[in-house]
Amino acid sequence: MSILDEAKRVFDIESKAIAALSGRLDKEFERAVDLIHGCKGRVIVSGMGKSGIIGKKIAATLASTGTPAYFMHPAEASHGDLGMVTADDIVLALSNSGETDELVGLIPHLKRFNVKLISLTGKKTSTLAKASDVSLDVSVSEEACPMGIVPTASTTATLAMGDALAVVLLVMRGLKEEDFAAFHPKGSLGKKLLVTVGDLMHGGKALPKVKPETPMIETVMEISSKRLGITAVEDKDGHLVGVVTDGDLRRGIEKLGNGLFEKTAKDIMTANPKSVGADALAVKALAIMEKHSITALPVPDAEGRAVGIIHLHDILKEGIV
Repeated sequence: MSILDEAKRVFDIESKAIAALSGRLDKEFERAVDLIHGCKGRVIVSGMGKSGIIGKKIAATLASTGTPAYFMHPAEASHGDLGMVTADDIVLALSNSGETDELVGLIPHLKRFNVKLISLTGKKTSTLAKASDVSLDVSVSEEACPMGIVPTASTTATLAMGDALAVVLLVMRGLKEEDFAAFHPKGSLGKKLLVTVGDLMHGGKALPKVKPETPMIETVMEISSKRLGITAVEDKDGHLVGVVTDGDLRRGIEKLGNGLFEKTAKDIMTANPKSVGADALAVKALAIMEKHSITALPVPDAEGRAVGIIHLHDILKEGIV
């Protein structure tokens, strides 16, 4: 068998394992969702070996989608970590065999303190499945491993079931992009939905600005010194009336040559420029720039006074793409 044929065989086995889960969804899955949705505490995910690795991912997915969760190693649980578990919590136990000693050993403690137990197992008749308040069947007909012993399809099926629980709960909680971003403030989505123009704009002494009557030589110096390729043009009351950009300077030189420096900012400026408010998301500023093929935007306040400049490079450096 070729390398590609072997890889395709693995994909075929694992995709069939996931597809089979759909046909097994029943009232037990609904009960599991209802238990977790009504949980006043946290979902404590536990599993040994490869199941433990999958459990850590499931716990992370639950936590990032609005369901408080963490992973508890079953071997450590019997050496003190069980003290973190309360009657308000739910334990989500992962074991393909359903007979993992470390997990089975937790059952008496969980029953004693009336902690609800949901299991994901490959054997509905196993000790863990029978002791669970809800048991979800994640059995597979075969592992992708030719020897049939390396956890492959079984761990994939378990992960898929965990994802199904997390996503259904996400929908039930009405989680929106803004909520998800709040759990991921440093991620790309978090930045798109949390970082505002005001967070990135150049204001105060860093804001380039001139008056309409400012001579062009001084206007060029202002643009050059602030290094944003643009300057705001404001009237005597501080209201934004236009901008002068590097592009305006190039067009002015092409049209007027040295005569450009006999003009004022008002003669060269782009009046009524595209702008964006400080409270707007930075991703909105990026959309305006992309639509109009510009690299910087003035930021006026509610009264129309220029309070900042936001540049494309500032948005890109922040990782907002």
